[in-house]
Amino acid sequence: MPSIPLSDAILSESPKDKKEKKKKVKNQTFIEASETEGSIGKKSKKEPKLKNNPKESVSEEEEMSEKKMKKKEGKKRKASDFEVMLNGEEDRSETSSELVEPVNDKKKKKKAKLDEVDQEEEEVLKAKDPNAISNFRISEPLRAKLKEKGIEALFPIQAMTFHTILDGSDLVGRARTGQGKTLAFVLPILESLTNGPAKAARKTGYGKAPSVIVLLPTRELAKQVHSDVEVYGGALGLTSCCLYGGAPYSAQEIKLKRGVDIVVGTPGRIKDHMERGNIDFSSLRFRVLDEADEMLRMGFVEDVELILGKVEDASKVQTLLFSATLPDWVKQISTRFLKPNKRTADLVGNEKMKASTNVRHIVLPCSSAARSQLIPDIICCYSSGGRTIIFTETKESASTLAGLLPGARALHGDIQQSQREVTLSGFRSGKFLTLVATNVAARGLDINDVQLIIQCEPPRDVEDYIHRSGRTGRAGNSGVAVMLYDPRRSNISKIERESGVKFEHISAPNPAEIAKAVGGEAAELITQVSDSVIPAFKSAAEELLNTSGLSAVELLAKALAKTIGYTEVKKRSLLNSMENHVTVLLEIGRPIYTPSFAYGVLRRFLPEEKVESVQGLTLTADGNGAVFDVAAEDLNIFLAGQENAANVSLEVVKELPPLQEREQSRGGRFGNNGFGFAGGNRFSSRRGGRDGRFSGQRNDRFSNGFRGGRGGKKW
Repeated sequence: MPSIPLSDAILSESPKDKKEKKKKVKNQTFIEASETEGSIGKKSKKEPKLKNNPKESVSEEEEMSEKKMKKKEGKKRKASDFEVMLNGEEDRSETSSELVEPVNDKKKKKKAKLDEVDQEEEEVLKAKDPNAISNFRISEPLRAKLKEKGIEALFPIQAMTFHTILDGSDLVGRARTGQGKTLAFVLPILESLTNGPAKAARKTGYGKAPSVIVLLPTRELAKQVHSDVEVYGGALGLTSCCLYGGAPYSAQEIKLKRGVDIVVGTPGRIKDHMERGNIDFSSLRFRVLDEADEMLRMGFVEDVELILGKVEDASKVQTLLFSATLPDWVKQISTRFLKPNKRTADLVGNEKMKASTNVRHIVLPCSSAARSQLIPDIICCYSSGGRTIIFTETKESASTLAGLLPGARALHGDIQQSQREVTLSGFRSGKFLTLVATNVAARGLDINDVQLIIQCEPPRDVEDYIHRSGRTGRAGNSGVAVMLYDPRRSNISKIERESGVKFEHISAPNPAEIAKAVGGEAAELITQVSDSVIPAFKSAAEELLNTSGLSAVELLAKALAKTIGYTEVKKRSLLNSMENHVTVLLEIGRPIYTPSFAYGVLRRFLPEEKVESVQGLTLTADGNGAVFDVAAEDLNIFLAGQENAANVSLEVVKELPPLQEREQSRGGRFGNNGFGFAGGNRFSSRRGGRDGRFSGQRNDRFSNGFRGGRGGKKW
């Protein structure tokens, strides 16, 4: 008879055989349990005899008992395991319960652990980020590329628009700057071309017509978007090219002739290629208009409308429009070129706060003459060792300031495109950390580790401030935006109202703040010096300590300052941040209505040349005083002179009081285009109010002080 495996044998036993085996096991178990109880009882009877030598006897008895217990526990486990295997359930008798209990405890503990793991996994699933890339229809190659770039989840604007775009709807997208609008259209377009609705219509082979065209307002922004398209589109086998002015036509023409899937570029250059017959729109499936409001400001209205109107069958083309704001022209474009059933993704809405919420917004009073000296101190205190972008209103002032700041580079429209690319590349890579730029760097540029933005004066409109300050605090990081302003003429309140920003008013960094900011860096530099130099310089150090008359701590403080390059810390005024000046408050016990009236009061007790030396006289917001800067060396003359004038009070202020604001004039040909803020108002005194003879709004074409006065140096 062939042998039967144990498992099969157990399964094939008759009910009668099972019953008999169960009975035998129970009897055996009962006998073993009785023997155990009996042996324990016998040992307990012998316990009184152990009193003469309890230590030795107890040791032997414990050893014997332990061996027997281990042996019998093994039998109990075997019996209980076999019984469970036979019956599939626990024996209900008291004895068998005791035997099966260790096994049941293990099972219960194991089950509890599994339940705990399941609960943890469930909690993880509940807490899972709904914007994680795994929740979207993103192919594995593209998902891998995103993870390679450190992207595990989509930003809100990206998550909000992904399915809408991939499903084929036209879209108007609006979000604050720095919120990832580029990938909001790049990712779904790439997926649509390779795995979605647009795949069947995409042309292939040499000379293929593009499926996508993306319009952007500046060369830098076009190159940046194209870089993202290359990185992520390349992972899916898609080709692209970037068309912008300032670069040779030939290389761009060659790429278009060979055929590309995606064209990225500025309106002017794309229009030129259209007129040359280099771009075929017959296979177009996507057209994207990014930074549409900036297109309007830069005068690309006609070019954009011409390009968008080149599509023969608009029903086959999906149009995506992204803009930080929605002026009338952008709304008209949306109505004319997007389908009636278009979708809208708006992360700004009617919220008052339109600037980045991850940025600390600071305003600091500063005259035009003090900027080049003040900016290095601001960088020391607020850049945290990262990159800094400084914005100016004109190309000339950008070039001049970059030449005055150590290690800075300029970026503006008059610089050749090849040099602009080199400059941006060096700034991105960290070859230099300070970039001085006009608005060409204000929009769209996504550069890592920009910790500080400095605006040399309030910009012409609020949108410029929003975009400039948005170059920091990107992708969830934090940053600082400092705006310098002339207290006599500024639109601080207007920017606050329209952007929702609440500015933090500060004065120029004082010596203690500068030392705190740079002292740690200096100390680190010193500690990094090899110990091998100590013997060589030890004797010189000892001699210096003995002859200088300073303590070791004082000498070390000087060494720290010298390491960073601070050989002298100068005091600055609160009003204009001028070195070796102090800010003084004038009060006469009644309102001071005009600056000319304040100058008249000063002439009562001061020589004319001292009155002429006053800098930046500005009325206080309550109208009861005026503040101005005087040279520190003349302070005693001013304070002593007040004693000769009745009801006149002069006081050095430790904190700048609220000041009256006067809107900056923008109408003149030369007005306020450079660093200088000239010309206050027509009451600025018979001598032109220290700011030029032609100082009013009606004469602001001379407002940089060309005809005399102290209206800021034109850079």
